Amino acid sequence: MKMRPHYEWKRAVHEHHIFGGSNRDKSEAEGLKVYLCLEHHISGKEAVHNNAEMMKVLRQDGQRAFEKTHTREEFMKLFGKNYLEETDG
Repeated sequence: MKMRPHYEWKRAVHEHHIFGGSNRDKSEAEGLKVYLCLEHHISGKEAVHNNAEMMKVLRQDGQRAFEKTHTREEFMKLFGKNYLEETDG
């Protein structure tokens, strides 16, 4: 009888920088990244790379996280855009 290794099935996760492109390094430096399964990262209908509304929500959440320790002005200077409504913050 052969021994079988013990293992658990886990969903693979992908690192996603909330502010990508030219802001990827800034997102990395500030810890503004999340870990998503493949379906929510790139392949599903609600994946952030396929769904503008999901990307917007993620960027808003990222900005809120940044603004817990920084000002809105610092966010705007670093990332060049405000993703929140003026009543947020």
